[in-house]
Amino acid sequence: MTRRDARPLLFVVCLLPLAWLVYGVLADRLGANPIEAITQATGLWTLRLLVLGLLMTPLRRLFGWQWPLRLRRMLGLFAFFYASLHLLTYLWLDQFFDWGEIGRDLLKRPFITLGMTAWLLLVPLAMTSTRGMMRRLGRHWKALHRLVYLVAPLGALHFLLLVKADWREPLLYLLLTAGLLMLRLPRVAARRPLRG
Repeated sequence: MTRRDARPLLFVVCLLPLAWLVYGVLADRLGANPIEAITQATGLWTLRLLVLGLLMTPLRRLFGWQWPLRLRRMLGLFAFFYASLHLLTYLWLDQFFDWGEIGRDLLKRPFITLGMTAWLLLVPLAMTSTRGMMRRLGRHWKALHRLVYLVAPLGALHFLLLVKADWREPLLYLLLTAGLLMLRLPRVAARRPLRG
């Protein structure tokens, strides 16, 4: 698979959840609580895309493929897109931009705090995802984009703390995220010089 044929396909696939939500709203198919359905779907797709983004490097290492690395940027940008929809749904449709209530939520509900922190960490990654910013930031670009290693576990913890009964799905995302991050540890250790 080459970059030329993979990227347009990925773009379309990443838009399918949004198309499904729009259809659900227009056809009144989102159930008794459509706001909750939109919030859950956008949050889940954010997490799925973050996990897929983390998977690209292990795929390249295991199989020697180069094309997965070329898809990371699009996966990351779509993760930010769905995270922003997730946040906007909470701010607008759930809280009606009641900043006092939102502030109280941030203080009282740790899952809101974690989710907001994860989104804030995604902002600089989205803003610096262009080739021009890569050139401008030079070697600092890679260091900045390692923030995704914090964003993904924060998103999984956000999901885990939100769920009140069945923890299987959020635990799965947390384990997947932890596993994909642990795959990077030997490389980090190998790069770090021994002191001593």
